Amino acid sequence: MTNLRVLTLMLAGLAMLGPFAIDTYLPAFDRIAEDLHVDRVLMQHTLSVYLLGFAFMSLFWGTLSDTFGRRPVIIAALFIFLVGSLGSALAPSYGWLLFFRGLQGCSAGAGRIVGQALARDRYQGADAQRLFANIAMVFSLAPAIAPILGGYISAHLGWRSIFFLLTVLTVLLIVASWRHLPETLPPKARQEMKLGVIMRNYLRVVRNARFLVAVVAVGLAFSGFGLYIASAARFIMDILGLPETAFGWLFIPFIGGSVCGSMLSSRLAGRVNPAKLILVGQGIMGLGALSNLLYNLFFVPTVPWAVLPIAVYGFGMSTALPGMTVVTLSIFPNLRGMASSVQGTMQMLVFAVVAGFVAPLLFGSALLLACGTVGSAVLCATFWAISGRLTALSEE
Repeated sequence: MTNLRVLTLMLAGLAMLGPFAIDTYLPAFDRIAEDLHVDRVLMQHTLSVYLLGFAFMSLFWGTLSDTFGRRPVIIAALFIFLVGSLGSALAPSYGWLLFFRGLQGCSAGAGRIVGQALARDRYQGADAQRLFANIAMVFSLAPAIAPILGGYISAHLGWRSIFFLLTVLTVLLIVASWRHLPETLPPKARQEMKLGVIMRNYLRVVRNARFLVAVVAVGLAFSGFGLYIASAARFIMDILGLPETAFGWLFIPFIGGSVCGSMLSSRLAGRVNPAKLILVGQGIMGLGALSNLLYNLFFVPTVPWAVLPIAVYGFGMSTALPGMTVVTLSIFPNLRGMASSVQGTMQMLVFAVVAGFVAPLLFGSALLLACGTVGSAVLCATFWAISGRLTALSEE
């Protein structure tokens, strides 16, 4: 049986792959645009296509794992991601890059979505919250390392080397999953592969207002930083005036805050009421967003001051999210894979909207980006409060 430490590292590695495939190539936007002879603005579409593919297929990975088991679905998705990574590395034109980025996006969510269901199969309550927090600590390394690594690789070896790196990482994950990933859903607990049953289960999930409002809140929590991810090239190189190798100025403070928040959530799991911990985390998110707004109102953005409020936001977000995830998935204990799919889809849809539509409206100004973060924090807290109210009404 796989021990807890190995399982944590495996699930974190699987969850990291999707964000890693985003953050590594952000510093190379200008180089890719120049090499493929396309306008710089069109590079934003390579991110949007990836996110839309991620969101669409996220609806199905969890359901497939409810039917066929967790392990085979994860391994199959990794092989698809491998094809997308190698294809992106060899893409001869912008159109082919879009296609293979879409293929990557379609398969990138399986590890995180099915991994969440796998974790909930094995652990409950405080143990589940602690596991999610520990996964988040390791998972948070991806956004910190990826853009720095991507910037240096792109500068010295060219942008295609980024996708060759993703190819190698995917092969390693396939080997590790084949050897160490456990199957946690026994055959007798699996759902029938009947379209009518699946559609009824989907309707049951998506018609639950409490669940939908909760998953929107989860997506909005991350969107406050997702806005900066989508705007990273403009924020770092245009607003802060830093080179493509300096993306760590944005990502390291945020990840540092996120790791600390995940550690706090892990330590307090089982000691502090999850509802209180979630409220504290959301309050810290609001504090970080407000301080970001005030700083940009009165000062010209420079490092490190322009990124410190983002670290505070990350601390609050990672304090709240493990508990929010456990509460949300517990609404459907017999359909964890499907519930995780819908949650993952909603998160990616929120991120895709932010990346494709909101970010281009805001990334010309640090003050506008700060306003976007305030909006994310306020909407997250509002939707979570509505979900709590719906829960209270259902129990009366």
